[in-house]
Parts: sequence; C-alpha cells; structure tokens
Amino acid sequence: MSAKVKNCSMCDKQNIEKNEIGICQKLLGRKITKFFCLVCLASYLDTTIEALEEKIEYFKEQGCGLF
Repeated sequence: MSAKVKNCSMCDKQNIEKNEIGICQKLLGRKITKFFCLVCLASYLDTTIEALEEKIEYFKEQGCGLF
C-alpha cells in the first residue's frame, strides 16, 4: 500500500514532504483535506518558515506520531 501523494493547495508544489503534512495536521487539524508546503503554510499562518521548522523539531522530540 503506497501513501497518497499530496500537493500544496496554494502553490501546487508537487509531493510535499511528510513533515509538511504533519505540521499542517498538527496546526490545522488531523481531518484537513488541503495541505500546504512550509512556505505557503508560513504565509497562511503569518509566521516564518524557521518558526515552523522549530515547531516540527519540538513535536518530534515530544514523540508526536504525525512526523
């Protein structure tokens, strides 16, 4: 069984990464159907890519299963 390929809903970046999918689900809800790359998610949330990367590392350290 292969994972479904997801593209960014804003810029249509092809095949966004697992961490990008995970941070979208963590911050926007697990049942979302539209996903964003880090650049577009940062813009959508009015934050920086670096802040999102820090959050990803934090959630990984906490053992979050989305990453």
